[in-house]
Amino acid sequence: MIRARTLNLGVALLALAVGACSSAPPIRYFTLVPAPGTEATVAPTAQPFQFELLPVTVPAQVDLPQLVVRQGGQGVAVLQGQRWIAPLGDEVRGALSADLTRDFHAQDITGLPAQGKATVRIKVDVRRFDSVPGSYAYLDAAWSVRPLKGGEPLACTSRISETVGEGYDTLVQGHQQAIDRLAGEIGAAAGALANGQSARCPGA
Repeated sequence: MIRARTLNLGVALLALAVGACSSAPPIRYFTLVPAPGTEATVAPTAQPFQFELLPVTVPAQVDLPQLVVRQGGQGVAVLQGQRWIAPLGDEVRGALSADLTRDFHAQDITGLPAQGKATVRIKVDVRRFDSVPGSYAYLDAAWSVRPLKGGEPLACTSRISETVGEGYDTLVQGHQQAIDRLAGEIGAAAGALANGQSARCPGA
């Protein structure tokens, strides 16, 4: 009798565990890389170039699989149910590469030999990546562009904020727009330097 009761209790506990697992909300995955066919945001007269884009660094506080959002002045929340499809640094790099390729008719040759065209090396260090649902998506990045065939490198800083609505979809879209603006600033300088022209930092 005792053995039977123990067995029944075990079955009941297993059923509760299975029920709890099945009722857990599904995990949603997000990407910063724009969808194919997204409209270009830079004038078609932009100068094409080849580029090597080094791995992008991001702050350790947000370098997690989960989305990290600010709450109030000091608080943050790690969202277990909202995650990046790839490491955040890879996501930012992939988005920048896609935006530069689309908006400037540029070619990412990272890991490949240059093919005789003007080529630059781009380095991006994201120093802040703030997410505030219903308020803003903020990006603070230090970046540099260096012509591979000689010439002076250009080192700049970009601080970009995008207003966002409620919800995590619009928050991620805000970060996509911020990265697209960053790509526009980097691409304008990269195109000029790659073609032997002078370039300035945004706002200089």
